[in-house]
Amino acid sequence: MPQWLPISRTQHAELHYQPRQGYGFAAEQPVASILLAELSKLLPHYALGFIQQGEQYQPVALLGLNGQHNLYVHPDGRWLGSYVPASLRGYPFTLANTQDQQQVLCIAQDHLLESELGEPLFDAEGQLNERVQQTLKFLQECEKNRQLTQQAAKVLGDSGVIEPWPLQIERGEGQEPLKVQGLHRINEKALNELSAEAFASLRSHGALALAYGQLFSMNQLSQLTERAKFHAQQQAGKAADENLDAFFDGDDEELTFDFGE
Repeated sequence: MPQWLPISRTQHAELHYQPRQGYGFAAEQPVASILLAELSKLLPHYALGFIQQGEQYQPVALLGLNGQHNLYVHPDGRWLGSYVPASLRGYPFTLANTQDQQQVLCIAQDHLLESELGEPLFDAEGQLNERVQQTLKFLQECEKNRQLTQQAAKVLGDSGVIEPWPLQIERGEGQEPLKVQGLHRINEKALNELSAEAFASLRSHGALALAYGQLFSMNQLSQLTERAKFHAQQQAGKAADENLDAFFDGDDEELTFDFGE
């Protein structure tokens, strides 16, 4: 887990940072939080679900199986897909709340440099440099949509349509299915049986898109098994570079909050 440091103009004005090179930092991350705004981008590539955090549910994209490493990260750090969840693209920066609930921009400590290698955090006028400013704007837009996403997930949870997901992944002849623990899904029958008033409440909070998105996304479980096979071939020394072609059909790593809605 990264150690996050609040960026200070007085303390860090002369320091540089190492920009993200690939996604090796997420190699052990089995899920990624998602946003309502990116649902249409996520659905062709990821199975979606919910994890329970206290009494709340967090919508996530499944990246690994049963707590295993992130199957979407190549051993060299490349992302095995054409769309990267927004929650990962701001690294090595993030927003964090202070004790008085003010949001501050933070950087992963191991990306902070005291030499002139990398890129400067601040420009000659003492302002965040252009790339850092772009990242900050991206994170702020993500944060706004994260609040809407959390509200939609809360309404779904309160309506009683989220249930445990006894997910089993078939692994081929002679192998026991892999049981994935801790996930939740939408109960489609319960969703269809909601009263008109409850259904309208889901719609008004944007929760219907999240509910149906999760249901539709279950067709993408094969994305996980395909990547699991690729990693197994990598470990056995049998996967060549041409095996990567099936995982890429574009490049969507830009720090823009335009998800093609």
